[in-house]
Amino acid sequence: MSIDLDRSTTVDAAEVARFEAIARTWWDPRGKMATLHKFNPVRVGWVKEAACARFGRDPLRIDCLADLRILDIGCGGGILSEPLARLGASVVGADPATTNIEVAKLHAAQSGLSIDYRNTTAESLAAAGETFDIVLAMEVVEHVTDVPLFVSVCAGMVKPGGLMVAATLNRTLKSWALAIVGAEYVLRWLPVGTHQWDKFVTPQELEAAMQAAGLSVSGESGVMYNVLADRWQLTRDMDVNYMISAEKPA
Repeated sequence: MSIDLDRSTTVDAAEVARFEAIARTWWDPRGKMATLHKFNPVRVGWVKEAACARFGRDPLRIDCLADLRILDIGCGGGILSEPLARLGASVVGADPATTNIEVAKLHAAQSGLSIDYRNTTAESLAAAGETFDIVLAMEVVEHVTDVPLFVSVCAGMVKPGGLMVAATLNRTLKSWALAIVGAEYVLRWLPVGTHQWDKFVTPQELEAAMQAAGLSVSGESGVMYNVLADRWQLTRDMDVNYMISAEKPA
């Protein structure tokens, strides 16, 4: 890793090292990130709908996110950044793992996309005075060392009238059974050790952190895997995977 993880950061060095080790597999739809590839269409669709609702855009337009500056914090190999860029957004993808950013830059170049990828942290971006229309923290908060601080840093980069969207895992017995035992040990959808159940975040905890950071929760949804259809879909059940959007007053 090329960045310095000092005490002021919410980055967990062990988590960064874990994802660094599998970074080369980000764009293999049948590899270690296969589940995320299947999950991605639901994430993209939900972010697009939330953004269009907040900024008065037509979600059916191919460039519905044009002129919106979006931060994808913890972007990994760019699986979420790329489709958002294709919708017209100006995307900054940030990740503390060097290899993740190398993979993301290479794939974006091969795809003909202009995405501003940076090997950095949320704290460093905030310290530099960066601001965005939308800040995304997708599958990130369960990997940081201090959730309220991380959310506060992210919220501070949201422009007045802007939006923050987060996706994570709920800390329930159901999530332990499905996301840890089922997904990692039984089905082998994810490498063993990808998640630590005690670091999962309840919706109440995440909403409280967002509200303390000056945001107002505007939407929430659970996400579940439909075995028969072999795809992820939105649901009212937030016991395992869920997403939350929150707005900053104009």
